Amino acid sequence: MNGKGSACPYNSAMYLTLQQVDVRYPGQPKSAVQGISLKLEAGQIGVLIGPSGCGKTSLLRAIAGLEPVAAGEIQLSDRVVSRLGFSAAPENRRMGMVFQDYALFPHLTVAGNIAFGLHGQSSAFKLARISEVLQLVGLADVQDRYPHELSGGQQQRVALARALAPQPDLLLLDEPFSNLDVDLRERLALEIRSILKAANATALFVTHDQMEAFAIGDVIGVIQEGRLAQWDDAYHLYHRPASRFVAEFIGHGVFIPGHRKVVGQRVEVETVLGLLTDDLDASQGALLDDRACDVLLRADDIVHDDEALVKAEIIRKAFRGSEFLYTLRLHSGDVVLAHVPSHHDHKLGEWIGIRAEVDHVVTFD
Repeated sequence: MNGKGSACPYNSAMYLTLQQVDVRYPGQPKSAVQGISLKLEAGQIGVLIGPSGCGKTSLLRAIAGLEPVAAGEIQLSDRVVSRLGFSAAPENRRMGMVFQDYALFPHLTVAGNIAFGLHGQSSAFKLARISEVLQLVGLADVQDRYPHELSGGQQQRVALARALAPQPDLLLLDEPFSNLDVDLRERLALEIRSILKAANATALFVTHDQMEAFAIGDVIGVIQEGRLAQWDDAYHLYHRPASRFVAEFIGHGVFIPGHRKVVGQRVEVETVLGLLTDDLDASQGALLDDRACDVLLRADDIVHDDEALVKAEIIRKAFRGSEFLYTLRLHSGDVVLAHVPSHHDHKLGEWIGIRAEVDHVVTFD
């Protein structure tokens, strides 16, 4: 998904490469970031996601030059900006940053805030650039207002405009929506993606919110205890998780026991919900064998069907507007989740028919 057009032209050859990066804080028993390697291509939006304290913000700070690396190397295009014993100053990295609290100067107008990052440029250039980035973020008519006169969403877009104004090679965003309400966060996430794509920006975004990550990211990194568990697009994180941790962390899902066997170019798994089958991925062939396993089932893998032979008891239900998220207990005692249209309003304790429709069979030993 590459952006088209260029209201703010970026260096199209620029990308970010991390090779076995460690970040360690003095006095701590282990590294906050351990052996992370990844590559972000020019024009891509990357997202780092994981539980609180997993190391995602520490990694972002190291990329920004705010923390030294204890091992490994950080490279921007063909330029090394961090390695053990060397760290280019933040101001020499040509990176822009958007913070959680926006960090707007309250005594400066919107135009003044954006101009702050354009020191050394002529007045004519500043005026043209301010107009250009405000047009890009959809705030062309607010340049004379002060931050306190703007909504939270408008302040966030001003912070983004200020970061884009100097045309950085890489834009870093640290949980920029954390101070906004849920509805605004979801809407603004899509707007920010459109803005970054219109600018052809290369960006790395930190969040703990999966929906934000899916809405914004071309590629998403799941971090577990300082290590990169998977660096992939949203589709593969959800349908082809690389580890049990990723499978449990991304989306609604549970595990039920099964018995797996490989038959020709297909994998078959016997479960209490029946036989689940999938085409065998070439990379999986040598890794899978006949054995007992745990099968990942997402809520969208389970279909409510009154005619189905398998019955399950509703033990929890959560209303989601157009649907319920049902937690269901089978006769075997296994628990599964199901998204059910909200016009099927069954009572707790009621038994309903279900069947499995699994397009991607994911198992773990």
